[in-house]
Amino acid sequence: MLKKIDDSSAERGARIVIDKWIQLKAGEHLCIVTSPMHQTEAELLKKIADKRSDSVSIMQVSQEGIHVGDWFDSHPNVFDDCDVIIGASDYSIVTTHACERALKKGKKFLSLPLSTNNGQSMLGFDFMTMDPDISRIKAEILIQYIRNAKTVHIQTDRGTDLQFGMKGRKPGFFNGTFRDNHSYSSASIEVYIPIEETKTEGTLMLDGSYGYLGKVKKPFHVSFEKGKIVSIEKCPAGNILRDYLAGYHDERMYYGGELGLGLNSKSRCAGQCYIEDESTYGTFHIGVGRNIGLGGIHDASGHFDLVTWKPSIWFDNRMIMNHGVITIPEYEM
Repeated sequence: MLKKIDDSSAERGARIVIDKWIQLKAGEHLCIVTSPMHQTEAELLKKIADKRSDSVSIMQVSQEGIHVGDWFDSHPNVFDDCDVIIGASDYSIVTTHACERALKKGKKFLSLPLSTNNGQSMLGFDFMTMDPDISRIKAEILIQYIRNAKTVHIQTDRGTDLQFGMKGRKPGFFNGTFRDNHSYSSASIEVYIPIEETKTEGTLMLDGSYGYLGKVKKPFHVSFEKGKIVSIEKCPAGNILRDYLAGYHDERMYYGGELGLGLNSKSRCAGQCYIEDESTYGTFHIGVGRNIGLGGIHDASGHFDLVTWKPSIWFDNRMIMNHGVITIPEYEM
């Protein structure tokens, strides 16, 4: 079923993507990867892009859902003739071998998974209007404080108590744009860390959202040992996550591969949009599964984020967030 499109707000979002984020240039070949569900949104993106370049195409994925990346894993050269790719299907394809090859060959890739849970187009959500220059400055300030850390400790009042390792891992950030020769970006405005894959220890009290599945209705425990999820609380909300991860049929999906800090002050973690949830200022997320696209070394059949509210976070025993508020003086400009 096609998503409902509010012409004015969705066109605003499409212009942000083409004009402000990817800044498409004349002569660049843009490929918009989409699915039947998002064909109308892809055509809107193409309409805006056609004003900048005469080489814009739409590619429909052969399947949707959590296994959408399988075809792109088995066809790694599909983007060889493209200059810029927008992944605008329901689920992200950025962690696939085709995208990995494209990035190594100097192509630009924007991850724009359009999955929403309220029937509306993500292009019309207000979080898309966050100023990329402001988000870049704030992300760079935060990275200055954390880039040399070796350990991370996170606690919440609801019971989260987690330790992560990030020795030798380089933090980065997304804000929709390609900047400083970075050829990969995401609509999620966040600082990310490709954490050490076997070092996550402790308990997550998940109370925000779980990726594409929407809002967590009742908080529940998820336990990690040696980087891997070893137990999920037996309750209705926990059973949803357990069944979803089991659907991958891939034990590698249970390993924590990313720690993300949301920086978008216009986002609301309301469970209506995967990208909006993980971008929300005042939250952190653990990305389980593949992290090779972020600078890690862990491969898996997908990537899935668990979003939690109001963390207190220490990098090498230095607090940088207190109950969801970043404590770095320079951050609040």
